[in-house]
Amino acid sequence: MITIAKKEYREFFYSPIAYVFTAVFLFLTFWIFFANFFPLGQATLRFFFSWVPILFLIFLPSITMSKWAEEKKLGTLETLLTLPLTDHSVVLGKFLSSVFVLLTILLLTLPVCITVSFLGDLDPGPVIGGYLGLFLLGSACLSAGLYFSSLTENQIIAYVIPTVVLFLFYLLGEQVIINYLPSFFKPLLSYISLSTHFQSITRGVIDTRDILYYLSVTGFFLYLNLIQLESRQWR
Repeated sequence: MITIAKKEYREFFYSPIAYVFTAVFLFLTFWIFFANFFPLGQATLRFFFSWVPILFLIFLPSITMSKWAEEKKLGTLETLLTLPLTDHSVVLGKFLSSVFVLLTILLLTLPVCITVSFLGDLDPGPVIGGYLGLFLLGSACLSAGLYFSSLTENQIIAYVIPTVVLFLFYLLGEQVIINYLPSFFKPLLSYISLSTHFQSITRGVIDTRDILYYLSVTGFFLYLNLIQLESRQWR
């Protein structure tokens, strides 16, 4: 599993697309944040943690779109499955490689925190909670992207479908959606929404229910990925 994770991580950064992806993501992150930080006049990362999840929904599926789709298109998946590897080690190896990319990106956003801490008295609680929330949200997005990548050989489809699905689940908890729905639907939609639990964590209060929610979503899509891989072998 670790060997596959290291191999996939290195291969991601062998591609120029990885550097374009990272550069564009960081540019948008810094530009959107600082364009609103100085007019606000407060030493807070609240705006940062409100925008990065949206960028995650757009950019993270591009990390996973080729993980399985490219293997199937090039015919290397059959070779991979004939190796003395268990199915769950292959799935988890590809997932871990994506998580390593996510951690790399999060580390590259730390200059935002450092800059704000020099300009004012930054409360560490919401910052720690915000980064924990970004990691959990990102892991859930990556697991979903891997599953949808396993369903197709087309990388464009493997990118578009998880992006649409993730946006749908993120917007379910927004007031603009909830206000137009019957009251008995509101608690359910609020609970299954990706944004509701993320906003709860970014307040600086670590609730085990929010952590379990993201772990459950991540585990659910990884399980579906495993079932999809096993079904290919049965066929």
